[in-house]
Amino acid sequence: MSNILITGSDGQLGCELKWLASNYPQHRFYFTTRKEVDICYPEQIAAFCQEHQIENIINCAAYTKVDRAESEKEICYLVNATAVKNLGLIAKKMNIQLTHLSTDYVFDGQKKEPYKENESTHPINIYGKSKQIGEQYLLDINPKNCIIIRTAWVYSSAGNNFVKSMLRLSEKNQELKIVCDQIGTPTYAGDLAQMLLDLLPKIKNTNTAIYHYTHMGSASWFEFAKEIFKQAHNSCRVKPIATANYPTAAQRPLFTVLDKSKIITDFDLKIPHWKTALTVCLKKLST
Repeated sequence: MSNILITGSDGQLGCELKWLASNYPQHRFYFTTRKEVDICYPEQIAAFCQEHQIENIINCAAYTKVDRAESEKEICYLVNATAVKNLGLIAKKMNIQLTHLSTDYVFDGQKKEPYKENESTHPINIYGKSKQIGEQYLLDINPKNCIIIRTAWVYSSAGNNFVKSMLRLSEKNQELKIVCDQIGTPTYAGDLAQMLLDLLPKIKNTNTAIYHYTHMGSASWFEFAKEIFKQAHNSCRVKPIATANYPTAAQRPLFTVLDKSKIITDFDLKIPHWKTALTVCLKKLST
């Protein structure tokens, strides 16, 4: 039996991991929030890992408020960069396997074809920059059996996300205006969590490795919203608008579809299309 620390367990991915934990009796899970282990303080991480003989860490903790990050830079960098450095140093010192979640927002969105793991990053907002720095810390520290998983457009039946927002807004609006020129791939956190747990015994790398994981296919937020309402048999109409007509505090990359061929090949994964995964989540929301 291996002892696994899940940080940020109150978020979307953390909740999905909790729901799946009973399917993995070979592991003992420790689901923590910053109340139990504040990863901004290395002494807390080290003490917890030593007390519970932690062998694996899945870091789901992150500052994800993209717009607010522009005015809350300090806390954003603390959680997404400095805390990740803390985890990396302790993982290396204590020989702990570390899986860290990152984001498509490390890219600037100027491409027209899916991004591969080895392409140069160039984030265009504070959130993306903080995640990029966190990645670089892990690459520099280089703990054994450490992987970085970049994902995108995460949603779940838990927490606040685009799917739940669309369904909520449709209750009071007959028509919604949704951005149509930002292209990415929706990712159901339930499938992401399943993949992370299945990967644990397969991770055998000397140097920190980066992988991309989203569902297959791509969509704009407008297309995503249309599919949500179609599958939910919801009559709310969706009108496309350009990013330029929907100003936000943080600039968004226009194209961040991620190439998944590396993770598919290395771990023999079969990844469903995003529309199929959406069906699963909507069914869970309706029960």
